[in-house]
Amino acid sequence: MVLIDTHTHLYLDDYKDDIQEVVNRALQNNVEYFLLPNIDSSTINKMNALCKLYPERMFPMIGLHPTSVKGNYMQELLIMRQELLTNKYYGIGEIGIDLHWDKSFHKEQEFVLRYQLELAKEFNLPIAIHTRSSFEEAIDIVQEVKDDNLRGVFHCFGGTYQQALDIIEMGFLLGIGGVVTFKNSGLDKVIDHISLENIILESDAPYLTPSPHRGLRNESSYLTLIAQKIAESKEISIEEVARITTKNALDLFNFKTVE
Repeated sequence: MVLIDTHTHLYLDDYKDDIQEVVNRALQNNVEYFLLPNIDSSTINKMNALCKLYPERMFPMIGLHPTSVKGNYMQELLIMRQELLTNKYYGIGEIGIDLHWDKSFHKEQEFVLRYQLELAKEFNLPIAIHTRSSFEEAIDIVQEVKDDNLRGVFHCFGGTYQQALDIIEMGFLLGIGGVVTFKNSGLDKVIDHISLENIILESDAPYLTPSPHRGLRNESSYLTLIAQKIAESKEISIEEVARITTKNALDLFNFKTVE
């Protein structure tokens, strides 16, 4: 059984004292590959340095997170573009719109999302979309600019069945994380009606820690809890969940596995 954590921030300072142990625990729990989405220019070097320590296991993405969209957003975008020209990345992410805490850069976030969607098309890379209090805005923009080459995942999906169908209809995947294990989230009921062919797994570590570890730092080894919850809800084996979601992740991000 092989699991892929398609969205994890293991390069953050939350792991600076025990990253080796965190990776070892993940490997011991069948989580063998990791996609690392970027946040902004301040995280690029740390992310790439970690990927170089585990070149056969960790694969970086590049993008400007919506909560990092401030007055210097054009400078940040130019850095992202330069990175794509000079280094190897496996996706554009994480990108999107976040209106949960601060709406003062709403219009700028929309511009930044459109710009990065064009980067994804130009460099033929998948995208990882972040939406918080902004699902309709984000999906409208993606639909507006989508062509046959634009593909990706709506990261940390926690929406309704109809929203899931809207994403799937566009040819995108649903990134399912710890929320599916939360007692009152209702996400498991949505997932029951969604084919595994439309799902990939993610931890979003160090955030959104699954039950029964809520309140503690999240880590990639807990991906097994997410896979197990989906397996129980769908009344199938965890091996079947791993097989299909791993194939989906490999097809989307197109990286080489260890033979």
